[in-house]
Amino acid sequence: MRKPGCLVLILGLVAVAAVLFAWHDWRGAGPAARPLSVQIAEGSSLAGAATELERAGAIGSARRFRLYARFLGSGEPIKAGEYGISANASAAEILAMLQGGKVRQRLVVVPEGYPSIMVAEVLARTDGLTGAVPSIAEGSVLPDGYAFQRGDTRAALVARMQKAMRDYLAASWAKRKPGIAVRTPQEAIVLASIVEKETGKPAERTTVAAVYGNRLRVGMPLQADPTVIYPITKGKPLGRRILRSELTAKNGYNTYAERGLPVGPIANPGRASIDAVLAPAQSRALYFVADGTGGHAFADTLEQHNANVKKWYAIRRARGEM
Repeated sequence: MRKPGCLVLILGLVAVAAVLFAWHDWRGAGPAARPLSVQIAEGSSLAGAATELERAGAIGSARRFRLYARFLGSGEPIKAGEYGISANASAAEILAMLQGGKVRQRLVVVPEGYPSIMVAEVLARTDGLTGAVPSIAEGSVLPDGYAFQRGDTRAALVARMQKAMRDYLAASWAKRKPGIAVRTPQEAIVLASIVEKETGKPAERTTVAAVYGNRLRVGMPLQADPTVIYPITKGKPLGRRILRSELTAKNGYNTYAERGLPVGPIANPGRASIDAVLAPAQSRALYFVADGTGGHAFADTLEQHNANVKKWYAIRRARGEM
């Protein structure tokens, strides 16, 4: 006959083994061999979430997950959303993630100088967003990286981008230098879009802005090539030389054929170009031409400019471009 003490010892060992198993099952490495993305629907219960987690391979058993969550978890409710589950994440880590609402953040990037037609294309092909892309007014969105969650609408994301632009422009306009050439925030966006397209060299932006501001003051045509291209491609690259007929076309944008600012922006300018227009360099320059280094040579007079143009042509000839 087995002694009571032995039975107690056996039961105790079994209990310890069960606790150790549960603890390891709860805190130990989970079954996911690679990172997973799991969507927990709005209004899901813990049981529904556990079923989805098991189906995705994030946990081994929905039933055990619910049991452990009841006795070993914090008791906090879970939150809906898309969750990025790391490889071998434990059940305890997954529950903490769901209870803390640590949803996966996706990112869409709008580069500086993108025209609205290309912004719309980026949004249209971004996985995880829903709904149609709304009409996006040129110059209305602030280029940046924007986080979103799966299921967010494209319209809502565009609204966030446009609010970001309004807020940044309002703050920058309030700090503008006195005596600048633009008279309204909208004019600032129009000119900033030209500056954005005319130079990719950050150090030049304020001087390019000064050149165009000086031209506006004396009534000189801006003669910015990107404004000629915009009506043809809506801001996309032209892919060829500008035609003579295009340089003479009057369409509200062509700054060779018409004086002053174009009728609207030609792109969505970034913060640096907006700041350059609102705080341009102290310069009397009226001209600039490429200098062969990726930047430009600036000139106050036409005589100086013509000399710079000759240098640029010499560089191009040496490169075999002319």
